[in-house]
Amino acid sequence: MIMELKKRADELLKSIYGESASFRNGQYEAIEAALTHNRTLIVQKTGWGKSLIYFICTKIQRERGKGFTLVVSPLLALMENQLEAAERIGLNCLIVNSRTRDMRSEQIAAMIEGRVDLVLITPETLFSDDIQECFPYFSIGLFVVDEAHCISDWGHDFRLEYSRLNRIVRKMPKTVPILGTTATANDRVVDDLKKQFGEDVYISRGTLMRDSLSIQVLHLPDSSERYAWILQNVPRLPGSGIIYCLTQRDCDNLAGFLRTNNVKALAYHSGLSPEETEEAEKALKENRIKVLVATIKLGMGYDKGDIAFVIHYQQPSNIVAYYQQIGRAGRNIDRAYTFLMCGREDNEIQGYFIETAFPTEQEARAVYDTVMSNASTGISVKGIESYVNCRNNRVKKALMFLVNEEIIYKDGAKYYPSSKQFHYNREHYEEIKEIRYREQQQMRELTKTTDCLSRFVVNCLDDTTDKKCGICQNCLGYAEYPEKPDDEALMKAQEYRERLLIKIEPRKQLPNKNFSGNINIPVPNEEGICLSKYGDPGYGMLVKRGKYGNLPGFGEKLISKSAEVLKPIVEDNNIKAVTCVPSLRSNIVQKFAEQLAERLGLPFVSMISKSEALPQKKMENSYYQCRNAWGSFKLSVGTVPESVILIDDIVDSRWTMTVCGYLLTQAGCEFVFPFALADSSENRGDQS
Repeated sequence: MIMELKKRADELLKSIYGESASFRNGQYEAIEAALTHNRTLIVQKTGWGKSLIYFICTKIQRERGKGFTLVVSPLLALMENQLEAAERIGLNCLIVNSRTRDMRSEQIAAMIEGRVDLVLITPETLFSDDIQECFPYFSIGLFVVDEAHCISDWGHDFRLEYSRLNRIVRKMPKTVPILGTTATANDRVVDDLKKQFGEDVYISRGTLMRDSLSIQVLHLPDSSERYAWILQNVPRLPGSGIIYCLTQRDCDNLAGFLRTNNVKALAYHSGLSPEETEEAEKALKENRIKVLVATIKLGMGYDKGDIAFVIHYQQPSNIVAYYQQIGRAGRNIDRAYTFLMCGREDNEIQGYFIETAFPTEQEARAVYDTVMSNASTGISVKGIESYVNCRNNRVKKALMFLVNEEIIYKDGAKYYPSSKQFHYNREHYEEIKEIRYREQQQMRELTKTTDCLSRFVVNCLDDTTDKKCGICQNCLGYAEYPEKPDDEALMKAQEYRERLLIKIEPRKQLPNKNFSGNINIPVPNEEGICLSKYGDPGYGMLVKRGKYGNLPGFGEKLISKSAEVLKPIVEDNNIKAVTCVPSLRSNIVQKFAEQLAERLGLPFVSMISKSEALPQKKMENSYYQCRNAWGSFKLSVGTVPESVILIDDIVDSRWTMTVCGYLLTQAGCEFVFPFALADSSENRGDQS
């Protein structure tokens, strides 16, 4: 039987790649293990061909009369790539995810009736109500967990929705083969996965060294220097590539900078529409752009064999994620270039992500108590926010963990308590945080080592190879590309970053008097302008120092830049006056508004008064922020000009601007233009 299996696997391989094709070291062994041992974990480097294993296994299982293969995969981009490869071997495939919701009933029917060979599904869709209701009726011949490290909360990219796969693995009959694949699992993650798959697991594990990848470290602490280096060097690099950023905002800004300077670039992150996402993936695949500026949404599985370079605008959180991302490059070409930019800001951002990865005990307890208090009727996310002064994303994070640990459950849009008692898994969370900080330290060590950079990376992943790559910056003894940008590129970068403005989107609804519903604002604020991101290098840092420095106040640089930005607004909209959001604790906003009004040739008019209330910055979600603002401000003049600029120093939730603007328009003002010096909203982001 084993001989027949080997013969058929060889035939299928040749049908895909030609008569001269042969398996890479370990590939056939993994196929045999998956179809005989029933529990198999493949830990092999990016580009090794892990998906080929379950394509061939699927074909053989179907020829034996077995059910279809169900592949749980985290990325939509990965699915499209895999679909093309699977169809080349003659497999009838389905992609089941958020983009195919309109076809769900037909897809479910095809699975129940066995009219499909292989199904690629996201974990979110797998656990949707319609799929789970029909799951017992599926005949599954092979169950595959792609990017299996996502199951383990010791893994670099642990996902709560993935952790629920444990329950399916545990319930799967022993006769159904289960296969996990990953390129990024160290010993700790492998041990955890073995426990979750069952101790009798065949491990296919090979060297992680990638001979085609060169690594160069760039010590560029300033964001303008990084922009300039990228502008200067990306056009010189061969082919097309990827730039990884830690936040969605950085992706948008950097892609915009490159396009401004005639480099074809698109941003890629989870804030885009499905249509924008699909277009960006295709544009890179078809080489219609030079570079895709992406978050970790493109960190796993994207398969384009000729990606020639990967640049990290900031350090990733750990070596495992870094290896995964540089692994997008150099799959089918002899040489690819990777560049790691680094500086203090990166560690601060990563520290933020580490500290906010889990809900605090206070957050989890407050959310749980609120669900318990509404046990008979259930309660929605918005309902919880009216009881708990936490940001929306923190409430959702607490709910995710409480649901995952089966302390509460969700039915429709509402949450209910289960019979399980509340328990906060503090020791486990703290241990993971400690590991994350150690991993972050490894990244810092990578930027300083004189060792072979590729060897350093794979050694951190528990690959004990002592082989040197021979092509990294340290092995060569010199940098193949400049380590600093030239003055011309730097000037372009500085000018662009100084022109970056943030929109203040107007809120168009307010709660009614008893906060039981919303009313439309008859004359909403205009779309306003914010000069900077609070604390960012440049104007953002000037705002921070001006507000909390030893000599508080916003100086000439901020006044002159604000006047430059607002002059066309004043002229185009016939602005009559400047006013500001008042404060009981400081006069620096009014003083700045008065100076700015003088520079603009407009009168400053104090139109709004403030009563004693809690500081708005202590209000964490929309419900509390709006209620606090409603109770804080009143109109202090009888008549108001028909058009005004409304100034504040820092904008976050936009409720202060919304309430103050509403008071002005209710009194007869027809045009309110919000302007703030800095945006402090917590949108480091979604990293995806």
